[in-house]
Amino acid sequence: MAIVSDREMRRLNREYHGVDEPTDVLAFPLGGPAAPGLLGEVIVSAETAAREAARRGLPFAREVALYALHGTLHLLGYDDHVPADRRRMRRRERALLAAVSARRRRGRS
Repeated sequence: MAIVSDREMRRLNREYHGVDEPTDVLAFPLGGPAAPGLLGEVIVSAETAAREAARRGLPFAREVALYALHGTLHLLGYDDHVPADRRRMRRRERALLAAVSARRRRGRS
């Protein structure tokens, strides 16, 4: 995972998706013969995470974790472009975040 500025995220989003604005997270699949066992790279905007965390009253680390998880789910084939798929992805995000939180409360990392 890489954590970058909004400026860098905008550049990457423009270069790879043709969208000239920053976004919260990008996921790039890798793997294949050149990188066996490697799922992909997740890139998170620290500035967007900080703004969104402040707006929602959540810890910055939780927002970054959400973005990292969201990007990873994209690499695993989840999509959020249509409402039904978005709901499915959000449910999975909530379940996984709850599992991680419960594990941390029990003292495991």
